[in-house]
Amino acid sequence: MADNNGVLSQEEIDRLLAGLASGDSSVQVEETTMEKKVQVYNFARPSKFGKEQLRTLEVIFENFSRIVSSFMTGYLRVSVQIEVQSAEQVTYNEFSNSLLNPVVLGIIDFSPLKGSIVLDLQSSLGYAIIDRVLGGTGDTLKKTREFTDIEKTLLTRVVAQIVGLLTEPWENVCEISPKLDKLETNAQFAQIISPNEMIALVNLSIKLGEVQGFMNFCIPHLVVEPIMDRLNTKYWFAQNEEEDLDRYRPTVEKGLETALIPVSVEVGRTQITVDEFIDLQVGDVIVLDSYVNSDFNIRVGDLLKFYGKPGLSRGKNAIQITSIFRKEE
Repeated sequence: MADNNGVLSQEEIDRLLAGLASGDSSVQVEETTMEKKVQVYNFARPSKFGKEQLRTLEVIFENFSRIVSSFMTGYLRVSVQIEVQSAEQVTYNEFSNSLLNPVVLGIIDFSPLKGSIVLDLQSSLGYAIIDRVLGGTGDTLKKTREFTDIEKTLLTRVVAQIVGLLTEPWENVCEISPKLDKLETNAQFAQIISPNEMIALVNLSIKLGEVQGFMNFCIPHLVVEPIMDRLNTKYWFAQNEEEDLDRYRPTVEKGLETALIPVSVEVGRTQITVDEFIDLQVGDVIVLDSYVNSDFNIRVGDLLKFYGKPGLSRGKNAIQITSIFRKEE
């Protein structure tokens, strides 16, 4: 077969020569074209979040889930379990069309990044939270209804505290100061970006006592575009390791400075037989491999670290360091 440069293979040359020899001019060389795999690109739904970036968002919100679980368990005095279910990219129109009134939508200022993100809390969880705050058992309503002004005020306080907990999980990627701008219970008032804009939708499942529901975070690409290069697990974990080192370094150093370590002085060494050892008596002399004016080995633990000479200090036996042991010695 001929390749793209028009070069014939040996098999094709043999076929042409055989055809000419037999007078058959109908022999043709089949040319093949390289099949290229073409990926269809949808301009109405462009891909702006890679798999690695979505995975990083999952890691961030897994940390957020643990923090919020502890906070809500203590705040509501009921067991709260939160898990990240998925992180995917959709259009904002798909997200807003899935909302059914009444909703609990928190519009969050994501400073210093420009723009806002949206927190979507299932209404059944909203009713359960209100019931717990007012001293109830945490049951939800069997039939949905609009939230009253008092209920909105109570939910705003709870959601505002949840929003404040976003700071710590995001600090390895970007230092943010999130703040709840407003709480909406009607989906029509939550049009923060163009319907065709791409967003990352992070879905969290929540079990509050006996009530189960979800909480979604809608993160527009326009908001996180300046930090997209940081949204990868390699960068996140590298920052996390550096932060852990900086955080625990003073504690570790302080602990090491006050740790007790054994220091011993080796006067000398020798070898004797077991029979000689058994016959040792008071007053016997054991000849060592060192001399009276030799420097003694000073060991820290089992490691030889210094050389020194014996003496007295304030009436007690002492050793004066004369040199430091070098491994190359």
